[in-house]
Amino acid sequence: QVQAVESGGGVVQEGGSLRLSCAVSGLKFDDYSMGWFRQAPGKVREGVVRIDRGATRIYADSVRGRFTISQDNGRNTLYLQMNSLKPEDTAMYYCAAAPSSVVLRWPSSAGFVYWGQGTQVTVSS
Repeated sequence: QVQAVESGGGVVQEGGSLRLSCAVSGLKFDDYSMGWFRQAPGKVREGVVRIDRGATRIYADSVRGRFTISQDNGRNTLYLQMNSLKPEDTAMYYCAAAPSSVVLRWPSSAGFVYWGQGTQVTVSS
């Protein structure tokens, strides 16, 4: 059984930083694409960044240069370092996993089959 648990969210002032973590059990990162998504109230869920088999990274234009995705295979943990945060980054953030065999329709969430419960990020101006 796959489980993903996010942590690290919170309230931060504009320009600040946060690091999100997603502890995953029941799968091997090498066999999956891992992604971070976010959803603000009244908006559709959007892809923030994904990493394919620990190598290729694809960022949304809105976060490129400010956010960094990484993973620790030994700890089976996915990270999202978020710098220079803006109020528009306020959202619930989710980590998700998609089998490497699936053709993804990024930045759509289609193909991502395992999801965490989310962690709230609030950026105040």
